[in-house]
Amino acid sequence: MKPPFDQSEYQRRLDTVRAGMLERNLDAMVIGDPANMNWLTGFDAWSFYVPQVMVVQHNQPPVWLGRQMDSGAIPLTTYLGVESIRPYAEDLVQRNGTHPMEAIGVSLIEMGLGNKRIGYESDTYYFSSKAVDCLKTVISDASWIDADLLVNWCRALKSDVEIEVMRQAARIASHVMAVACEHIAPGVRQCDLVSKILAAQISGVDGMGGDLTSICPLILAGEAAATAHPLWTDEPFTANQTVALELGGARKRYNAGLARTLQLGQGRQKVYDTAGAVKEGLEAVLDCIRPGVSAGEVHRAWQGVLDRYGLVKESRIGYSIGVGYAPDWGEHTVSLRANEDTVLEPNMTLHVMLGMWMDGWGIELSETVAVTKTGVECLTQFDRELISVR
Repeated sequence: MKPPFDQSEYQRRLDTVRAGMLERNLDAMVIGDPANMNWLTGFDAWSFYVPQVMVVQHNQPPVWLGRQMDSGAIPLTTYLGVESIRPYAEDLVQRNGTHPMEAIGVSLIEMGLGNKRIGYESDTYYFSSKAVDCLKTVISDASWIDADLLVNWCRALKSDVEIEVMRQAARIASHVMAVACEHIAPGVRQCDLVSKILAAQISGVDGMGGDLTSICPLILAGEAAATAHPLWTDEPFTANQTVALELGGARKRYNAGLARTLQLGQGRQKVYDTAGAVKEGLEAVLDCIRPGVSAGEVHRAWQGVLDRYGLVKESRIGYSIGVGYAPDWGEHTVSLRANEDTVLEPNMTLHVMLGMWMDGWGIELSETVAVTKTGVECLTQFDRELISVR
């Protein structure tokens, strides 16, 4: 095994994060998001269900502090040396009366951070409030600064090599959608379709193997189509049912999302009318995306189409996407929604997600795109019409 990118790419990323640390006058950054650890170093292991952090300082390599049995993933998946590995003892894992972050705090003091300005991620899935409290208690003389999303915003602008990996993830996503369309039919159980989808996601396409996507396949069928993120069941699809699929592909932990809507047999006229309006809205959004345009302007392009058709959608219509681990592939930075001031820049990658969730049925249509120097590149490729399954 080796890291997916060369060392100069990881150095570029570290330099970007360190510049952000300088702006905030931080001596160190404690990172709890596994996606950020991966982006900075290549670290890749299913180890985030127990406490672990990556520490970035200005003048030395990042240091991983985590469970002893997971420390072997550092030399396997990163360029970091043994001096960057500081494991805690196995008997601290899920043990009443103690917490691994206490041991990690002691290690941070040994690293000379006992009285420094330390940034941390305050709102990430795998860095709990108890973990933060333990660190602050053990290192009480340090100044703890909420630097949430510092690394995430650095990730928002992709390098050219990252864009190429996103293209590969999008090719897998497009292949996965084709597999789903091939196997869905009235009488097929949702779980059996998902088994085909998962197999296609992992086997990949054109010799490129896939990874687990950060979001599982979402099946919006029947009553479940009235909500955005239902999980599959063992219920069979039925004749004349409208089904929305939000699927994806992942390559080297980079995710690409893709949603389409299928009609199994004859549909109601309002389904076809709404699908046409959503497709028109997507085309308006893609025509609007280019450097210098704000996320709010992109949303207004969509809203203009909705207004003509008398439709309402209150949620955002897209977000920054890239490296991710469960449960989310969004980067938690750029959001395409009303009154959003973020200005689009070249090499941002977005999942443009247009969903209309109605009473007992729904329409979804999405693409993963990259902002180019002059406009937009659609990374996913699949027919945007309402897909008819007879």
